[in-house]
Amino acid sequence: MTKKRLPTLRDVAEAAGVSVATVSKYCSGGQRFSPAVEAAIQAAIDSLGYRTNHLARSMATGRSGAVGLVVLDLGNPHFTGIVKGASRVAQANDYSMAFVDTAESKAPERHLVETLSRRVDGLVVSSRLADESIEWLKALGKPVVFFGRYGHGGVHSVGADGYLAGLMIGRHLMSLEHSRVAYVGFPSSRWNAERIRGLSDALVEKGRQLEVLDVDAPSPEAGESAASRLLLGGQRPDAIVTYNDLMALGLMNEARALGVEIPRDVSIASFDDIAYGRYTSPTLTSVAMNSEQMGEVAMQRLLQLINDELEHPFDEVLAPRLVVRESTCRRAS
Repeated sequence: MTKKRLPTLRDVAEAAGVSVATVSKYCSGGQRFSPAVEAAIQAAIDSLGYRTNHLARSMATGRSGAVGLVVLDLGNPHFTGIVKGASRVAQANDYSMAFVDTAESKAPERHLVETLSRRVDGLVVSSRLADESIEWLKALGKPVVFFGRYGHGGVHSVGADGYLAGLMIGRHLMSLEHSRVAYVGFPSSRWNAERIRGLSDALVEKGRQLEVLDVDAPSPEAGESAASRLLLGGQRPDAIVTYNDLMALGLMNEARALGVEIPRDVSIASFDDIAYGRYTSPTLTSVAMNSEQMGEVAMQRLLQLINDELEHPFDEVLAPRLVVRESTCRRAS
């Protein structure tokens, strides 16, 4: 049986009625053409089933056709959402993706990231890394976009407004007439301070003061360990806010074991709006930090940097969204 010949650039060019050079530039993203020409080329590619030869493109352009992501914990649905959004954009632009999972370390093994950087045209990286890690990442000589607001000039970042997210939750709890609000924080994250500031400002508007309890990991186990300290003390809070949904889910689970009913005895709210929060009982009030959109925008900006379409550093801020569910209710009088 004769093996079917794979379509070539020349086949696409003939079908589209353009030159081979035009098809090559279109496929590499090296040049834009009129909408009619681009539509004709794409129609030819789709009908012939043509796939770009990444090796040939790499030799011609000096690029790998790949991008890298450095994420903190692929087991956390927030970061999985970022990866999903970034992957969607990369695939739509014919880029492959490679990953490094730092396992919540603020100082990832440098040689792993440096090795990854040599294989890709640019990187999308969590801004929760320590400042010294961010500095050597910038020095790698590859375009880098940080997801999560970095808070310092000279870098490209895309993130949600943590201060506004905290303000939203705080004002929501104040509207429910809660007087004692505790926050379970993760101080190792630079995003933690933004959330505390927003919560505190919302409480100050009503003459209240935020209580803060720090834990050493943004995990369900950390939420569980905080539960007894908060719920069995002499002055139980009316409401508890946690740094992320995973911590809230752990806290809620332990609260049930301690005989504390949510939200009748204490309201619970958090950040990220991961899917699990919609299916727990009670369902979890949370602020959506738009993880998939963050991944999409970060990857879009990275590809623009790779193609020299952006000149100045940017700090792109996505608006958070409060999602009220069953875990918060009005304080009993």
